[in-house]
Amino acid sequence: QVQLVESGGGLVQTGGSLRLSCAASGRTFSSYAMAWFRQAPGKGREFVATISGSGGYRYYPDSVKGRFTISRDNAKNTVYLQMNSLKPEDTAVYYCASATGSLIGVSANEYTYWGQGTQVTVSS
Repeated sequence: QVQLVESGGGLVQTGGSLRLSCAASGRTFSSYAMAWFRQAPGKGREFVATISGSGGYRYYPDSVKGRFTISRDNAKNTVYLQMNSLKPEDTAVYYCASATGSLIGVSANEYTYWGQGTQVTVSS
């Protein structure tokens, strides 16, 4: 049974930082790409960041590039999302996801398993 458990969300002021963590279990962690998505109230799920199984490839949309950094520790079966210079428009529930393979992808349908989500709220 694959499980993904996110942590690290919370309330932060504009310009602040948060680090999200996602602990994975139930499959060979290093064999699969991981990603973070987010969903704001009334909006669809949005791609935030992805990292390959080895950690050698990463990709971000323009909305977070230069502010967010995805990383992984395959020894700890954990993926992280460091979020800096946060803006009110970053407010959302953040989900980590595990891919069907080791290559990065930006579409939600490329990811098989999902965590329960963690709330990030950025106050203005």
